[in-house]
Amino acid sequence: MKIYDDALATMDFSVSWEHDDIRHTDCQHAQRVNFWRDILPPGLSKTMVKQPGVRSVSLEFEAGKVLQPPSPASVYRVRHADVEKRRISGIELQPRYGRFYPRGILRGVPGVFRENIQPFRCAGLDPKTLTADFNHPLAGKKLVVDVAIHDVRSKFEEHGGTSIDWIEAALTGPGMQARANGGPTDFFADRTFARTDENEDGVFYDRPRLVNHIDDTAIGIISQLYGRLIRPGSDVLDLMGSWTSHLPRDLELKSLSVLGMNMDELNANPRASERVIHDLNLRPALPFGDGRFDAVICTVSVEYLTRPFEVFEDVARVLKPGGRFIHTFSNRWFPPKVIRVWPELHEFERIGMVLEYFLKSGKYRELETYSKRGLPRPENDKYCGQIPYADPVYAVWGQKVPSQG
Repeated sequence: MKIYDDALATMDFSVSWEHDDIRHTDCQHAQRVNFWRDILPPGLSKTMVKQPGVRSVSLEFEAGKVLQPPSPASVYRVRHADVEKRRISGIELQPRYGRFYPRGILRGVPGVFRENIQPFRCAGLDPKTLTADFNHPLAGKKLVVDVAIHDVRSKFEEHGGTSIDWIEAALTGPGMQARANGGPTDFFADRTFARTDENEDGVFYDRPRLVNHIDDTAIGIISQLYGRLIRPGSDVLDLMGSWTSHLPRDLELKSLSVLGMNMDELNANPRASERVIHDLNLRPALPFGDGRFDAVICTVSVEYLTRPFEVFEDVARVLKPGGRFIHTFSNRWFPPKVIRVWPELHEFERIGMVLEYFLKSGKYRELETYSKRGLPRPENDKYCGQIPYADPVYAVWGQKVPSQG
């Protein structure tokens, strides 16, 4: 490993895993991997030494090889009286089955202090106690770690610094989107779909907003994803769309229908072949015929749906058999119109909530999720210098079950 002792690298760590027949891929970008100081996934250093110049390494880890196996000793039963009441965005936390909460809200658990923000999963509730599972949500899972090595370069003289465990960084968050013990996660209590601004959405969206709601790096990731999942020559519906559909420029489509809330925005969309004004929160039934589209996309908008179960049902109707419904989102939104629970959720729990929409409809198969985090913020972005990383991208998609209408 001496050849790398004075080197830095840029890498992408992509972790793939499965749970309940759902495939997940979570990617962490690492801009400054320090070979001398940082901790790398087991086997990566040895492979790089044996194969100088290697640019792609795939590592498989059976359950228990990277993360500690799940242990009953890491599961605690806590009296409700020992669960602190806390508020997020003015909303009091009410533990629900399958959800994640900071350990610091628990009293009487060994090693837990009030400021501890490490998450635990609520794995059970009864009239007297809460079951808190401290095991990592990916404990017990087989993991495949694909490493893309973009460059290796000499580092400048350095003084001090911290050591980063890159596999730990890549696994902070992933796993939280999966159900606990096969049971549905309880996202849908406590007026989940209430909003700060309960006026009709047509009032809020009356003024056109011809701006990007995520940065250019996130847009590029979403565009690449759509290019991978949508076949050329497809009929596509852009749901809750605007002046840009974030599709690759070189992806040729048969048609692109854009459904949104502001005609000025839709008229500014150069790729649209059809433009439709329609409020899904008032009328979740789509104004299109059965089996019309090969793909339906929804970009940074799922967090505004107040009747998602009806929408997911009807999207299945307008999709062709095997057609894909693809959602992409980030960590930015319009506060007055976002549903009540969304800001309360961990970013990876939001993936789980969108998965519940798919699962509850029963009309989709081949479900997958994807995340990408840690890329540097674009220099032309107005938040560059204030926020170090580009907007993260999260995606959930599924295919229409062929027999469903």
